[in-house]
Parts: sequence; structure tokens; C-alpha cells
Amino acid sequence: MPGLVMTPLRQQIHDSAKKICDRFDDAYWLEKDLNHEWPVAYHTAAKEAGWLGITIPEEYGGAGLGVTEAALLMQVVGGSAGAIAACSTIQAGVFGPHAVTVHGNDEQKRRILPRLATGEDQACFGVTEPDAGLNTTAITTRAVRKGDRYIVNGQKVWTSTAQVVNKIMLLARTTPLEECARPTDGMTLFCTDFDRKAIQVQEIEKLGRAAVDSNSIYIEGLEVPVEDRIGAEGQGFKVLLDSLNPERIIIAAEVVGLGRRALAKATEYAKDRVVFGRPIGKNQSIQHPLAESWMELEAADLMTWRAAELYDAGKPCGAEANAAKYLAAEASFRACDRAVRTHGGFGYAKEFHVERYLRETILPRIAPVSGELILCFIAEKVLGLPKSY
Repeated sequence: MPGLVMTPLRQQIHDSAKKICDRFDDAYWLEKDLNHEWPVAYHTAAKEAGWLGITIPEEYGGAGLGVTEAALLMQVVGGSAGAIAACSTIQAGVFGPHAVTVHGNDEQKRRILPRLATGEDQACFGVTEPDAGLNTTAITTRAVRKGDRYIVNGQKVWTSTAQVVNKIMLLARTTPLEECARPTDGMTLFCTDFDRKAIQVQEIEKLGRAAVDSNSIYIEGLEVPVEDRIGAEGQGFKVLLDSLNPERIIIAAEVVGLGRRALAKATEYAKDRVVFGRPIGKNQSIQHPLAESWMELEAADLMTWRAAELYDAGKPCGAEANAAKYLAAEASFRACDRAVRTHGGFGYAKEFHVERYLRETILPRIAPVSGELILCFIAEKVLGLPKSY
């Protein structure tokens, strides 16, 4: 980890995570990908290792560590055979409870966090909607208060792990958009039971990360107790924002790990593969793209740890966190693409695994925020250019 100061604790996190990840090799993850099968054994190992509670305060059963340590853990996971699928299996548990940690009241922290830390409860995110996309302020899922509970109706899309969870972090409008002074007003965040009597789940067939389900969910008459509301009514967007920078930092770390794994596979293949009587790694047309990927990944890595350092110090890090996510996603995609092309025809074969890495590294370029929207953010917030959207 060239850009990160490796304290004894961080080295321990790295080594213990790698030891567990190494138990689940490419063959394991290829099988899960082909069968669209939830990785039970891996998820159990992650729970038992305490990964899900790494950022949850110790008094609520977690390790009480920072985003830097969480990102280090997830970089090891992203660089393992499981790639983005392995990350997505536990990702929501690593940064998801942050909204409760920061904005929950004492009763909510005591009730919610310990069970998330141990994995007894597992939560998904219900934020994105089919007609809103990245424009979160345009969501239409409504939560109407009726006495001591809210009644929720609406639809969410790209809700990962909805097939296996028992909790949901749900963002809904408690005030219609047209009645709000600002578009970001009037939304409320809940952490509540995933009641399958009121929530219909429909899996989405997708390009990659097949071991982890993604879904459309349809909510009809979901009853949410008032005590499951996180923060004040109408302040859900602000509550949600406090999770965005950690999410970007952690995803950046993950995809740097994946890019490094793909680069290592390509490098080894280039050393061993002989064509026209010489290793293909002797050819500059092979060497130069791989050398570029090394530089790009290392640069993204440095930005990632810079953003994590700022966040854990309580300093503004929006530009750095977004830049880290952008740079890492682009560098990882290029590394995976180059790994496939270095392998030539065999890169197209599942048995060499690099095609799976390439399919999975497409996702971080799109979600949870697109590269184009990050560029708009940097242009406006850093360079001071007029808002373009």
C-alpha cells in the first residue's frame, strides 16, 4: 500500500483479510457467477471476522475504526478472486450503518447497530428509482404518516441483496416535491424491516456481478414505525449525504484492488505466453499499456488515501472522494480491458477469469455516481464554473 502508512493495526487488517479472501479462489467465484448463487460461505467468513462492524463504534459491537481502515479492508477484498462481487456481498454492511451512527438517537443505535455489526441483520439500500436515476431529488416513493407509523408506497430499482436481507435503508418523500422550498427538502430516511408481505422483489438480469442479486422492488402499504426514522422528518437527503463520501472512498479502494489483480494476471501471462518464438511481454505494444495501468492505479490509490485521511480528520473531502472514485474506476477498467487483450483469445474464455473482472469493473464507472456527474461536480465546486445541470 504505497500511499498509506501501514501501522501494525493496518497491517493486521490487511494480512487477516487476505488470509480469508485467499480461501475463496477464482474457481469458487466463477461457480457463483455462473450459477447466480449468493456466496454463503464467504459471507459467513466475513461476518465471523467482524468485517461488517469495522466502522461501528465499539460500544455498539463494532471495531470503531475509521474509513481509512474500512477502505484498506475493502481494497484487499476487491483485489481478491471475488472482485466486485465479493465487495458487494458485504459493502452495505461496511459503510451502510454510517447514517445510523451519525444521525441515529441512542435508542436506535442500541437497537440497530449491534445486529448489523454481527451480521444478524443485513440491510439493503432503497434509494434509486427508475424515473429519477441520479437525480435523487426526483424520487416519488411516498411515506405518509398515520399516527405512530408511516405508510410507504412506491418503487425502487438496483436494490442489491434484496433477495437475502431482512432490513432496508429506505429513502422516501414525506413532502411532495412541489410543496418543498428546495428540491433536497421533504425526503426522509428510514431503517426498517424488509417486510416481504408489502415489498415485492424482482431480480434484474445484468452484465456482471451475478453472485450478488440486483432488483426492482415494489412497495405497497409498507408500515414503518416512527422509531425507525433516522434523523428528522424531511432531512433524509442531508442524512444520506453523510454516507456518500465514505462510499466513494471505499469503492475507489475496491476498484484499485481489482485493477491491480487484473494487471498482475496480465503481467504473468505476458511473461509466460510465447508467440513467434518470444514471450509477448517483450513487445512494447504489450509492455506500454500495462506500464500505463500501473501508473494510473498508483495515482488513483494516492488520491484514495488522501480522501480517507481528510474524512477521518473531519475535514472537507468531497472533491477528493469524488476524484478518487473517478480515477480508480477509469484506471481499473483500463487495467481489466488490457488484461483481457493481453490474454488474446484466451482472455475471452471464462477459465482465465479476466473476462469476469472486466464485466465487474464496468459497474463502478456507472454507480453509485457516474463519471460524468463527478466531472460536473469538480467543474462547479472546485473550478467555480457555472452549474450545468
